[in-house]
Amino acid sequence: MTRPSASTADVPHITDDGAPVVVRRSARRRRTVAAFWEDGNAVIAIPASFSKSQEREWVRRMLAKLHKQGERQAGSGRRRPATDQALAKHAEHLSQTYLGGRAVPTSVRWVSNQNSRWGSATPADGTIRLSNKLQHMPQWVIDYVLVHELTHLLVAGHNAEFWTLVEAYPETQRAKAFLEGVAFATSRGLPAVPDAEDHAEPAWNAAD
Repeated sequence: MTRPSASTADVPHITDDGAPVVVRRSARRRRTVAAFWEDGNAVIAIPASFSKSQEREWVRRMLAKLHKQGERQAGSGRRRPATDQALAKHAEHLSQTYLGGRAVPTSVRWVSNQNSRWGSATPADGTIRLSNKLQHMPQWVIDYVLVHELTHLLVAGHNAEFWTLVEAYPETQRAKAFLEGVAFATSRGLPAVPDAEDHAEPAWNAAD
């Protein structure tokens, strides 16, 4: 998506839970305010004429709308974009839930250089990396890959012990089948995961 040439520079904001927010002012925008996710950031697009107090108020209102939208998407099996910080926190939750908290990664982050694997783990230093190609997939698929890599911090290979631990996650077989389908579609040049919904820009009139 191309940014309007009349926009001013993005101004960084941080939500209460540490998620990045970008306020994007545009001279072309007159009355409407839009909120959407872009590259893991919550973006609030407002008219350039807004005062600082209007900006604060609309950031608050639009973040609340994005939060509700995310809850609806989560309920339908879709994901909310996450920062590395949020991903690491979620990995900790999954470790506690399915692995008794025994897998303790030193870092968990999205990467763009994994073309043949969905994720990787290095037990020697406790790091986990997930392919950013997962970011448009359902949350239960991302969770499976996280549990898979967390388990590799405990068991290096794919032996019986490994799969016994992984299959504590109830969506394991479903997620494996989903990823196999994606790989099959990708190998034939087909669109694997439609993501138009993730980039929609619902707009609200500033007079509302």
